[in-house]
Parts: sequence; structure tokens; C-alpha cells
Amino acid sequence: MNASSAPNDSVLRDKRAVLFFLFGAFLLANAVVAELIGVKLFQLEDALGVEKANITLFGYGGLDFKLSTGVLSWPLVFLVTDLVNDYFGVRGVRFLTLVTAALIALVFPVLWIAIEMPPDRGWWLTSSKDAGVPDMQAAFTAVFGQGMNIIIGSLVAFLVSQLVDAMVFRRFKRWTGEKNIWLRATGSTLVSQLVDSLCVVWIAFALFRGMPMAQATALALTSYAYKFLVAVLSTPLLYLGHGIVERWLGKELAQRMRSEALQSGGS
Repeated sequence: MNASSAPNDSVLRDKRAVLFFLFGAFLLANAVVAELIGVKLFQLEDALGVEKANITLFGYGGLDFKLSTGVLSWPLVFLVTDLVNDYFGVRGVRFLTLVTAALIALVFPVLWIAIEMPPDRGWWLTSSKDAGVPDMQAAFTAVFGQGMNIIIGSLVAFLVSQLVDAMVFRRFKRWTGEKNIWLRATGSTLVSQLVDSLCVVWIAFALFRGMPMAQATALALTSYAYKFLVAVLSTPLLYLGHGIVERWLGKELAQRMRSEALQSGGS
């Protein structure tokens, strides 16, 4: 190894830089996965083997838990956001949120180009007909050609909810200091998940599709009920994440980073 490579190697030896990169990569990967798989709806009650909820909200009855499969990945996004906030502060969260949103926005033009590419009309087009998919181009278009209303609603919801999560987390941390990790993490996630649920449904369906606001709100709240439960149940994962980070950084560096994150501006 020659001397000229030393400055580059120093970045990889900086645990803070590596940790920020890992957080960013994990956040981006889970956010993109959530966007791509979010086109599928699943029935939560059927997955759990229980009767459908049949909830009535704002005069709309028969509501149950038909959820986007994107909710399987989004809890990890908010979990990592809380860890970033703890060690890098609000500015770190803002930076990763804006970068992630920009890269998610880049994904969809690429998917559009891929959809528009002339398909192979030989083997590939009918390659899955035995599995019940007679036209692979139609299947590809249906899965990846999500409507712009969903894309815009999801991106706006991601941006707003992430920034709300960072602000609420910071406020809780100022109140609690280093104590009660569960309170600031779960509290901020519950608030930001409510914002996320309302934003995506209001924009995608009420604004762009003309759904009555009361009905859209009822749908959003049933989705939020699931997210609320998951946020509470995933609290041990936050402690696990903190334990892994602290073991890798060392207690002294971890403590210094948390103190600097709390004192940094951006509120």
C-alpha cells in the first residue's frame, strides 16, 4: 500500500464516518424496498388467522386491516432514523432524509424507462405462463408502474414524517437526557407514523382521486393502528441497535457523539 492511499484509508478507519454510511445505506435500502413492494395489499387478519376487524370510523363501516406490504419495511426506517438522531442529531437525519428522497425519486424514472423498453417477445414474454403469468410485460408494468398519486403521496409522506420524527425525538431527548430511550424513540415514531399515514392517504386518494376526506382519514387511521402496535413491539430492537453501536464505537466515543448530537443546532 503506497502513501498516497492513506487519506482515503483514514475515512474507513473513522468509525463515525463508517457508522453514518451504514445508517444511510440501511435507511435507503429499506425505503426503496418499501416503495417497490408497496404496490401489493395484504389482509392482516388473514395473515394472523383471526376474524376481520369490521371497524366503523367517521361513518364508514366494514373497515379492516388491508395494508400495503410497504409497512413491513417502514418500521425499520423509523428505527434507524432514531439511531441517527441519537448519534448525529437532527442535521444528520435531515441530510439522510433528503438524500434518500432524491434517490427514491430517481428510481421511478428508471423504472418507467425499463417499462417502456420493447420486451423480448420470444421466450421471456411467456416464460412464466405455467405459473399463471401469461404476459410478463403486462405483469412487469402492473407491478412497477405504480400511479403517480401513490409515488407523490409516498414521497411527501416520507419527507414530512422523517423530519417530524427528528424534531419530536430531539424534543423528547432534551426532556429526558440519556434516560428513557424507549420514550423518545417510541414517542417520536408514534407521532411521525401518524403523520406518514395521514399524508400518504390524503395526498394519494383524497387529493388526486377525489376520495372523501372522512373516508381517507378512516383508512389512514386503520393503517396507523397497525403501525402503532409495531412501533411499540419493536422497542427492544432499538435497545439492541444501541447495544451494537455502543459496543462497536466504545462507550467514550458513543457518549461524546450523543452529547454533540444533542447540542448541535437544527431545531
